[in-house]
Amino acid sequence: MQLHDLKPNDGAKKARKRIGRGTGSGSGKTAGRGTKGQNSRNGGGVRQYHMGGNLPIFRKLPFLRGEGFTPPNRVRYAEVNLDALQGFKAGDEVTPESLKAMGLLKSKNLPIKIMGRGEINVALKIKAHKVTEGARQKIEKAGGSIETLALS
Repeated sequence: MQLHDLKPNDGAKKARKRIGRGTGSGSGKTAGRGTKGQNSRNGGGVRQYHMGGNLPIFRKLPFLRGEGFTPPNRVRYAEVNLDALQGFKAGDEVTPESLKAMGLLKSKNLPIKIMGRGEINVALKIKAHKVTEGARQKIEKAGGSIETLALS
């Protein structure tokens, strides 16, 4: 083998497309730019970050602080108040599955947070992802226990 025998593999090199060289070439006439419009003209096209006349994102950002801006990574919880747990008997285990079976949850996929509205009179074994401090005090006062589940 000598230097002049070397050549690239078949299909490794592709001839460039010659645009606007007659209709027989397959890309003549409008040269792949379509008919009329901003992008068909020489030097045409919109600048980067153009949003079609809407307020561009970099001009909108100062207004997205505070309450109007939703954090992208926030965790949404299915909230269950203590007054909704009245249907359970003393010693029952309150789990995401049992709450779903009683119809207290719309979605089983969301993590559960026990909120402190209402009173609880029976000792329950509660398994939830989060419990507010007020709810924790009421549950423990009634003789119940709390086990926090890991977020998945």
